[in-house]
Amino acid sequence: MAGEEPDPRRWRALAVTQAAGFMSLLDVSIVNVALPSIQAGLGASPSAVQWVISGYALTFGLSLVAGGRLGDALGRRRMFLVALTGFVLTSALAGAATSLWWLVAARLLQGFTAGLLTPQNTGLIQDLFRGAERGRAFGVFGATVGISTAVGPVLGGVILALFGDPGGWRWVFYVNLPIGLVALVLAARLLPKQRSEGRPDIDVVGAGLLGLTVLCLLFPLVQVDDIAYLWWLFPLAVAVGYGFVRWERRVVSRERAPLMDARLFTETPGYVAGATLGMAYFCGFTGMWLVFALYFQTGLGFSPLQSGLSVTPFALGSAVSAAVAGRLVERLGRSLTVIGLCLVVVGLVAVALISLLVEGPSVAWWIAPALLVAGVGGGAVISPNTTLTLSSVPTRMAGVAGGLLQTAQRIGQAVGTAVLSTVFHAVLSRGGDFARATATALGTAVVLVCVALAIAVGDRRKQERRAPVGVGVTGS
Repeated sequence: MAGEEPDPRRWRALAVTQAAGFMSLLDVSIVNVALPSIQAGLGASPSAVQWVISGYALTFGLSLVAGGRLGDALGRRRMFLVALTGFVLTSALAGAATSLWWLVAARLLQGFTAGLLTPQNTGLIQDLFRGAERGRAFGVFGATVGISTAVGPVLGGVILALFGDPGGWRWVFYVNLPIGLVALVLAARLLPKQRSEGRPDIDVVGAGLLGLTVLCLLFPLVQVDDIAYLWWLFPLAVAVGYGFVRWERRVVSRERAPLMDARLFTETPGYVAGATLGMAYFCGFTGMWLVFALYFQTGLGFSPLQSGLSVTPFALGSAVSAAVAGRLVERLGRSLTVIGLCLVVVGLVAVALISLLVEGPSVAWWIAPALLVAGVGGGAVISPNTTLTLSSVPTRMAGVAGGLLQTAQRIGQAVGTAVLSTVFHAVLSRGGDFARATATALGTAVVLVCVALAIAVGDRRKQERRAPVGVGVTGS
């Protein structure tokens, strides 16, 4: 594929895929601010309504690797269109829900389709772009991830302010319909068709074993209040994961296509470090949004819209930085990620200190510059890390590699949210105020980001000792 002429419509195709990816990632965070309205509108208990968020996160993480493998085997265009159609339909089902369990069922299906959709984005970038262009394309992807995560609370607050109660929360889901339908039409026209290479070999047993492993890891984390009763799922995950590895070796010995090729870990420079770095960073990065929501809304009495606007500097910094980082990653390599992580640490430490020193609603203005610094750093982490992690992955494994990378990030998100939420509420339960709880939780986030920083520094030293691998290098 390296010798083929680039698709002249590749940038327009990228815009369409990122619009769809934006929706799927936005739905991780946009629903947070609508939970009180959903609870009131459907007459649900606080513990039950949490499944509107937890269910989506669970099935999202569950289907990522399988979605990547299906894209590799059946064609990314086909899987993108199928998954996007499913996402639009399940968004409509969620918006039309008349009971909590209807809504939860729709969210489970919506998360599953989002997990099938997401790895097609990274796979299509691998297919459509080469060399320095690939870094810029992943810069767009990184901006999409960063913006969708940070802008969710803002957009959710705007929608609730516009449509009000009791049914305004439905538009949090209905907003996906016009965007998704337009993306479907454009994707059908712009995404390249792939030639079939015979009957695809799908490892169904491997997909089931890996899915059960991820389920056993994620379920206790999304049900963190019940983790004392669910701890046994962690050793079960280890046992099932071991069974998955043994099964994959058996599949390879029979000369069939495994779900997850071991060469991703043994023969792909930087892949393990990049996936581990992504998991550690998402532990700190995504968990802090819940902390900010609790601090601003419960501690300071902000409205959902005011709370969302208070963290906008991070989103703006991340968007600009990710686009620039995409152009620099081929020249700076892993050093760019190290710089970005250092900025995130500096920004979050500053936010934690300011929250302790400044009282009242004015704290939102004081922390804005620090959030901007952290956002600039965050934009220099996600897209460069994705580019560097996938740079040496053969295109035939791009879907699985991207899906596994996203799965690591989703596990990191679940762990980080559980840990930071536990720390936050532990400080409050011991008599601490909201400012101290926020500062302590952000300090924990800094520790998690420092783990990612240590991994990045170690990987940079390894790269210096081995022959450099260009960003555009791929197999076939």
